[in-house]
Amino acid sequence: MAGSLFVGATGCGGDEDNTSKAADEAVTGTQLCGGNAMSADAAKALKVMTGSSRFEASGKKYTVAQAAENLVAEYPITPTDGTEDACLVFTPVGTPEVELKISWRVADEVSTGVPGEEFVALKMGEWAVTSPEKALLQFACTSDKLGQSAGAAHIEIGVQRWGMPKKPDDENGALKDAYATVAHSFSLAMAKELHCEGNGGLPARPSLDPA
Repeated sequence: MAGSLFVGATGCGGDEDNTSKAADEAVTGTQLCGGNAMSADAAKALKVMTGSSRFEASGKKYTVAQAAENLVAEYPITPTDGTEDACLVFTPVGTPEVELKISWRVADEVSTGVPGEEFVALKMGEWAVTSPEKALLQFACTSDKLGQSAGAAHIEIGVQRWGMPKKPDDENGALKDAYATVAHSFSLAMAKELHCEGNGGLPARPSLDPA
């Protein structure tokens, strides 16, 4: 599923023409993943994560609305089913390549602890952790769309960068905050798409204070 969405014809001046076309067709961070998944804060965070404020447009299958539709269609899902791609983010052709993947899964219970020493726990949703390369946020969703009269689904959103040549330097914690901000933005959009009661308990803006 990875790869450029902009593939042009080759020929005289082909590479230059393709790069120019990609730049013209690139979109801002707030237009990614269906246009209502990335807040202004998340768009700024994406620039911190990728060094770019422009990106390849998301494919029609990679929107928060489609991700919510897929979750509803497949629910209930066991944790062993793994994660599902929700949105892929690429920097434009002709620029340093960066690939981010946003995914979702349904857990059977509330997660606890941190996956590794590079992660920091945050006070968001049921459980949230972030690192210089990845963030995970879990929220509780009670919704008629999931056929629930009681209880809640534990939905986890992950944001991860792929193909890192080396561990990033994050002495000031800016990358940790950036990944958490994007995870929060997509999670809140997903909660709204699913009609989760109280937006899944998520705040309107990300809470970046350590738990």
